[in-house]
Amino acid sequence: MITIIGSGKVGGDAALFSALKRLDDQILLLDVAEGLPQGEAMDINHMLSEQGIDVEVKGSNDFADMKGSKAVVVVAGSGRKPGMTRMDLLKINASIVKSVVENVKKYADDSMIIPVTNPLDPMAYITYKVSGFDRSRVFGMGGMLDLSRFRQFIHEATGHSRDSIRALVIGEHGENMLPLPRFSSVSGIPLSSFLPKEKLDELVINTKQVAAKVIELKGATVHAPGNAISAILESVVRDRKQVIPVATYLDGEYGHSDVTIGVPAIIGKKGVEKIIELDLNDEEKQVFDKAVESVKSAISGIEI
Repeated sequence: MITIIGSGKVGGDAALFSALKRLDDQILLLDVAEGLPQGEAMDINHMLSEQGIDVEVKGSNDFADMKGSKAVVVVAGSGRKPGMTRMDLLKINASIVKSVVENVKKYADDSMIIPVTNPLDPMAYITYKVSGFDRSRVFGMGGMLDLSRFRQFIHEATGHSRDSIRALVIGEHGENMLPLPRFSSVSGIPLSSFLPKEKLDELVINTKQVAAKVIELKGATVHAPGNAISAILESVVRDRKQVIPVATYLDGEYGHSDVTIGVPAIIGKKGVEKIIELDLNDEEKQVFDKAVESVKSAISGIEI
């Protein structure tokens, strides 16, 4: 069973995409709001029925129902409003995530936990510390979402098929994210062969700012994060061993320890099976180190 805690728009979309990909026979939507997960589950089941997909989605307000889950996605918390940064949500969501993780620990202690709640990197750190799970079993969804946006900008700039584009974004899921044109390509051909540095710099800036633009226009980001969650779940469930940037706990990697931040990792049935250390140049390392300091500053003010 896959459990998604938080049945708002992103949680609902994560359940929908996971069901469409048939990632498990059972998907549980959990939420403290009575009626919301049940109604969302009914709506999704009606669609799945017409599609002939035999995945059962259940809605519940009882954390005990997550027993036996192999993966738990934590989307619970307040979302960004127009004009807010992800870090503005820190104090609002820290206590929510702590409470949720205590319940995961109580009812699904063999599961993997995928935090999604913003600010993502500090919430992933809280999840890791509160759960007491091995670091391989706690990895936050951030970079997977950011790279989907980077890929779209590359597609728009080059006109090439989305399917041929590979992109990578690491660092903080926030203002200090690090899109990496040097590690991005079109059909294996370096991105720099297609676009001048000025254009690449523009794509990096756009990738950093586009989430705020979507929130300004429609109030929230929904489909891209819902899909990113299901993509990470798919690599776990099907043991695909995809290289995915996830917010995971560092213990010496990239020269940093006791911090959770986005880095590329091999994701399979055991969770984070290997962290891949890129050979960052001085400019990239400067941005990455700044992101680490931002996250460390944020988690220093949280009682865990």
